[in-house]
Amino acid sequence: PYDVCKTHHIRKYGFHGTSHRYVCKQAAKMLGIEFDKFNAISLHLGNGASACAVQNGKSIDTSMGLSPLEGLIMGTRSGDMDPAVVIYLLNIGVLKWNEIDNFLNKKSGLFGICGSSDMRDVVAKMQNDERAKLAFEMFCYRVKKYIGSYYAILGRVDALIFTGGIGENAPNTRQKICDDLKHLGIHINHELNFSDKRGERCIDEEGAKIKTLIIPTNEELEIAIETARVIKERTL
Repeated sequence: PYDVCKTHHIRKYGFHGTSHRYVCKQAAKMLGIEFDKFNAISLHLGNGASACAVQNGKSIDTSMGLSPLEGLIMGTRSGDMDPAVVIYLLNIGVLKWNEIDNFLNKKSGLFGICGSSDMRDVVAKMQNDERAKLAFEMFCYRVKKYIGSYYAILGRVDALIFTGGIGENAPNTRQKICDDLKHLGIHINHELNFSDKRGERCIDEEGAKIKTLIIPTNEELEIAIETARVIKERTL
């Protein structure tokens, strides 16, 4: 209800903002596009994971909500789910009200599906563990859904950006996410994707409509930059 939202400040706050802003600024520089004209889908994929739609240099949507729980499947967080599931589990006695937070934030996600919250372990176990394979596929599928929805919102996408521990270091995950997205103009080069190179780099196939970038995040630097900006504005 609208009055409840306004009274109790229920809104989508989003998280990973400093990370998304940093990598998007770096991406715009790499591609020679003015930041206030830059459109991107930014994927911060780690134990915590979020997607962000950036239009003209500003976030217009993000997958996390009032808390970091909404959105993508994460290491131990459920991400998007039907809230009726919690009501059902309460009604049948599987959960108590004071267990809900821990259940959704600490016992769900990759850990809940296959017993491991670390994507490296999940990938290592996939050949012999069907639940690890399921966790991997569910993680990538959820990311792919957000890419599609944000593409629809943005209309024009200059870049798809991978960052975070998984985004920067898990080529299998990047490949699975980008598979079958050629119709959107996203086409990554297999050799570039699996290269041992580090740092900022493009991994898209030559001629791809949308640039696919890997950009290591630097949230601490972005916090320092923003802090300096605020201090300067307040002292003028």
